[in-house]
Amino acid sequence: MQIQGQIVDIENKRIYSGEIIVQNGKITSIIEKQHNNKNYILPGFIDAHIHIESSMLVPSEFAKIAVLHGTVGTISDPHEIANVLGKEGVHYMIENGKKAPLKFHFGAPSCVPATFFETAGAVIDSEQIKELMAMDDIYYLSEMMNYPGVLFDDEEVLKKIAWAKHFNKPVDGHAPGLRGEPIKKYISAGISTDHECFTYDEAAEKLSLGMKVIIREGSAAKNFEALIDLLPEHYENMMFCSDDKHPDDLIVGHINLLCARAVAKGFDTFKILQMACINPVQHYNMNIGLLKENDAADFIVVEDLKNFKVLQTYINGELVASNGQSFVKHIDFEIPNNFNTSKKQVSEFTIPSNAATIRVIEALEGQLITNEIHCKPKIENRNLVSDVTNDILKMAVVNRYANTKPAVAFIKNFGLKKGAIASSVAHDCHNIVVVGTSDEEICNAVNLIIENTGGICAINGEEQKSLALPVAGIMSNKNGWETGKLYQEIDAMAKQLGSTLKAPFMTLSFMALLVIPDLKLSDKGLFSGKSFAFTDLEVS
Repeated sequence: MQIQGQIVDIENKRIYSGEIIVQNGKITSIIEKQHNNKNYILPGFIDAHIHIESSMLVPSEFAKIAVLHGTVGTISDPHEIANVLGKEGVHYMIENGKKAPLKFHFGAPSCVPATFFETAGAVIDSEQIKELMAMDDIYYLSEMMNYPGVLFDDEEVLKKIAWAKHFNKPVDGHAPGLRGEPIKKYISAGISTDHECFTYDEAAEKLSLGMKVIIREGSAAKNFEALIDLLPEHYENMMFCSDDKHPDDLIVGHINLLCARAVAKGFDTFKILQMACINPVQHYNMNIGLLKENDAADFIVVEDLKNFKVLQTYINGELVASNGQSFVKHIDFEIPNNFNTSKKQVSEFTIPSNAATIRVIEALEGQLITNEIHCKPKIENRNLVSDVTNDILKMAVVNRYANTKPAVAFIKNFGLKKGAIASSVAHDCHNIVVVGTSDEEICNAVNLIIENTGGICAINGEEQKSLALPVAGIMSNKNGWETGKLYQEIDAMAKQLGSTLKAPFMTLSFMALLVIPDLKLSDKGLFSGKSFAFTDLEVS
């Protein structure tokens, strides 16, 4: 196979007219040659940190869409399914991913459960980490979210890191807002990356200490604007990722969009492409070609180096996408799950109280972090209820693994004026999380999720829209376009109910994530990320 174009040599910062010869999935030669083809040939894009599960698609279905945008590989943390199904969930993702041409590189989830302040479906201990790290299919130790465990020398945490070092595989970090002496100790433990920086100064400090910073732009958490100005000086130690990307956003674009945005800001194209195509491959020792002789023939053809419209994507010399058409074939896949709770009663969501002041979770647009604010509650019949006028809505987290009493609290900035929205995509344990304007609507939304053994939904009285996610309660058994369309319809309904958030379901999914401060809710109760302990709803 011969392919002509303007060859982008990122390493040597040059572009030349040339021809690539491919045989048996490898690049056998790259020669300079004059021709009239003006399209550009460059290495494929890499998402340097993503939870495939957040696309609500199994890997083989994710691949169908991602290749359209020039993505040839991912650094994938199967943390979400591992919290539901344990080590077997990790194996499920690996085996399903192998059936698609896109090169998924999975890690061993380091924090299952993320904390013991919530109920997960499984536990992965250091002995299981040892087994996983020994596998050729595992490329790194996934994000070490338990940064208190690192800082306070938790024996189990340090064993997990030690096994990664033993097998000479990198350790990913997760340390939002960690600065000063704590971040120095965290890095010195052997943790090499962080995708959780949300300010320029935080990222600059981590880079100065030798950590690699991954710029995240997902469906909810968006740090591109805050961090991109670090690119000119630090591009050799930076990468791009989406972390969590919902199916409707994936249909629009992937890492290619971040490259276009960076070029539009006037940054050097070669530096941008080193972050997008080269750095992840080298840091994680990925089995992906970098457009060199004897490399795997993993590359893309784009129309220009401004918008990065992808014309063709090749993986191992196979044309997997061309001009908006994906050639990734459908495969049948199993539908494992772990969903063991019964339908709830409205009375389970009531909060008897005469409190003068309560703690409220303040959700922030485009961020995973939240604030703790203190507000006067609305009380009816001696029960705390949603205050639609002041946008202080009742929220609940329901244990999906056993029949226990729901944990209930309040949240601000979801903006619902009627109805409720609910999801079993709730990082990281994937219990059911719901926000609503009345106890009745909250209960009905939760029960719809239970009926579907996982999914997302929006309801308003008799009107309801839902997307079933029967694969571990977090992924669809349908193709990406169908899943994306259904998701868009439910997202639109949530906004019709009054939500002012750009991605209400993605934001909702992080309101039970205790390892990101400040105030969150687990199935066991209201949790302070600052004190790393449970706290009372009522302010004394």
